[in-house]
Amino acid sequence: MATIVNKTSAQHYTWGNNCLSWVLADTPGLSVKQESMPAGTKEALHFHNHAQQFFFILKGIATFYANGKKNTVGANEGILIEPNTQHYIANETATELEFLVISQPSTNEDRQNV
Repeated sequence: MATIVNKTSAQHYTWGNNCLSWVLADTPGLSVKQESMPAGTKEALHFHNHAQQFFFILKGIATFYANGKKNTVGANEGILIEPNTQHYIANETATELEFLVISQPSTNEDRQNV
């Protein structure tokens, strides 16, 4: 059965320093989340043993650090992070960052902090 989901109806949680996540889809094989990060926030360095992740920026500019390399990704652009890649996302701007993160398979119990 198909179910329509949006930010109002989706399960949500807070992570990091007032960052928000809305779980749009979560199955063992696929996770889709919409997230927002306030200005000047960042995630902890980590990697996933199995999951690949595709980040698609909806609003703002994201800075990704992946295996020591810095990548800047703007609105309507995306970046693929392969499994076992040490990475984190940062909002190094003065405005809010909004993005989708699509993980395959799900990252549930597949995150290793560095």
